[in-house]
Amino acid sequence: MPTEAAWKTDATALADRISTLLTVVRSAEAEIGALLAEIESRGVMELFGYRSVARLLEHLADIPKSAAETAVKRAGALHPDSTPALAPSTAAVATEGRLSNPMIDTIVSALTQIPPEHREDAEGHLLALAEDAGHKQVAALGARIVAHLDPDGPEPDTTEPAVPSRELSLRRKRTGVWELHGRFDDETGTRASALLDALAERRTGTDEGGDHRSPQERYGDAFSDTIDLALNSPTLPMQAGERAHVMIAVHLNDLKSGVGEATLGDTGTMTAAEARIHACDSMIIPAALGEKSEPLNLGRLRRLISAGLRRALYLRDRGCAFPGCHRPPRHCQGHHIHHWSDGGRTDLNNLVLMCAHHHRLLHRSGWEVRIAPDGLPEFLPPTFLDKHRKPRRNNLHQPLPFAA
Repeated sequence: MPTEAAWKTDATALADRISTLLTVVRSAEAEIGALLAEIESRGVMELFGYRSVARLLEHLADIPKSAAETAVKRAGALHPDSTPALAPSTAAVATEGRLSNPMIDTIVSALTQIPPEHREDAEGHLLALAEDAGHKQVAALGARIVAHLDPDGPEPDTTEPAVPSRELSLRRKRTGVWELHGRFDDETGTRASALLDALAERRTGTDEGGDHRSPQERYGDAFSDTIDLALNSPTLPMQAGERAHVMIAVHLNDLKSGVGEATLGDTGTMTAAEARIHACDSMIIPAALGEKSEPLNLGRLRRLISAGLRRALYLRDRGCAFPGCHRPPRHCQGHHIHHWSDGGRTDLNNLVLMCAHHHRLLHRSGWEVRIAPDGLPEFLPPTFLDKHRKPRRNNLHQPLPFAA
């Protein structure tokens, strides 16, 4: 069996080879785009007898008509026939194989919405971000530039929904699996579907790879996130004088190592690794037990991260701090950079705001997080993503109005 170090070396070599080939492919696609623009300028009918360049490409490349039309449209934006180029710098960078087609389309789409006098500066900012970020993050920057130039937006919908009748049952089976059954009217079902759809979107634009969950798994995770949102609501009603919570009992040694099992509520179970994640900050109360199962440390909801500290965390991170994640603060948990069970302090310099998915990813992957000298969190990717481990940040959340 190969050692872990050898496996990581192999993984890095594989990723480097893919990156090299992607550069070659993208450079070739950019050159094809320039050739298509040249054919368009000379006249495709005169040269080949085709009525359109897209039709010619469809036959040459054996690709669908829609894909051919998209490629020709992209080529026209980067290499126009007579009018000034919309994105000349983008065309130059694309020739070097440094931009994917989605990235090119994102930049072109943003520049088409920007007045000509501002396009050169805007293109420079978009290309600078494209060096270290995905096309989703570049699209967010483009939208921010457009919004700055034209801040007017659609008026909010203030229609109050009706409150219909509903039925719901929830029961736990002996296997530990819970079954949920319900009946809802059309209006309630539509709202529930919209909520779950928003939370069940495939994770794109982040730096940990593709989202391979099935639709059922994505909706199951979305339902779990919905429960977290409700539990974190400041208006949640009291139960027996306390806010709703779940108790976890775990041996202190298991909590520190992440190996073992914890008791969840009255009859449920979870791994010690999951308990370690929840111990960072959640509506679950961790009860650390000693050698004789005596309670050593019974955490209280307010002890871990106070309301004031949470507000400061919200103001600083503005949402999940993981690069490319769009989740707002209400969807997030406070993560201890230096884990509290290992002596980490519960203060702003040892905390970062993260959604449940990226919180778990950080506990289980090669990603690392730290607070930079300017006081903001930054993430170091695994070596298979970036062998230099260049720090990355999330630019999707709007800064404070008075921020520099």
